[in-house]
Amino acid sequence: MTAHKVDPAIRAELAPTGTLRAAIYTGNFLLVNAQGASGDPTGVSPDVAAEIARRLGTPLKLVLYPDPGLLGDAAAAGEWDIGNIGAEPQRAQTIAFSNAYCEIASTYLVPAGSKIQTIEEVDRANIRIASKGLAAYGLWLENNLRHAELVRTPTVDASFDAFVEQELDALAGIRPRLLLDLARLPGARILEGQFSAVQQSVGTPRDRQASAAWIAEVVEDLKASGFVSDAIAKHKVSGLSVAPMAEL
Repeated sequence: MTAHKVDPAIRAELAPTGTLRAAIYTGNFLLVNAQGASGDPTGVSPDVAAEIARRLGTPLKLVLYPDPGLLGDAAAAGEWDIGNIGAEPQRAQTIAFSNAYCEIASTYLVPAGSKIQTIEEVDRANIRIASKGLAAYGLWLENNLRHAELVRTPTVDASFDAFVEQELDALAGIRPRLLLDLARLPGARILEGQFSAVQQSVGTPRDRQASAAWIAEVVEDLKASGFVSDAIAKHKVSGLSVAPMAEL
């Protein structure tokens, strides 16, 4: 799937300015883990964006966002052409997502002395859970919790602070981040398993249907060819795995 084989109509629809503007969420340390000599971020997510631009046959411009909610909201404003972001139903109203190219397990941390032993025990009456509200796992919890109370915060650090200061029952997050939090809380535990896996996908504004179909094909090829697994290995990322191939 080289650049010269791309339908010019797709290239014009996907990159109308002649440059592919790729939105990158910079706050996920598994996907963006350093800054290159040019000042642009490096990591698995920028690598995926660069490969899509290469195959499309256009220059690449990274558009950086410190919060996934801001990235998602910017789709309707026309600020970017592709966005590397967790796929969630709320975002799908304005963004057409590919299937995931990688995924991150999401679970809970519970404090020392907690009687909670399993993930299933968290969603019960009178249980309060700290979570970053606009994170993909936070949106999943908003859609799926039936009994527990979700205490939403604007940042991951704020969710940790709320968990500690308000003596909440659980802290939701991606497992690699919770491992860092665990080191700060003697006696705390991370529950086995996962309540969801954050599906990291490539999206494009929903009105670009031909582009969305092309991106979906590219993402499947990036997984099948080993590009994603090689990027994970190159950046020495622990806690990130290649998503399963889409069922065709």
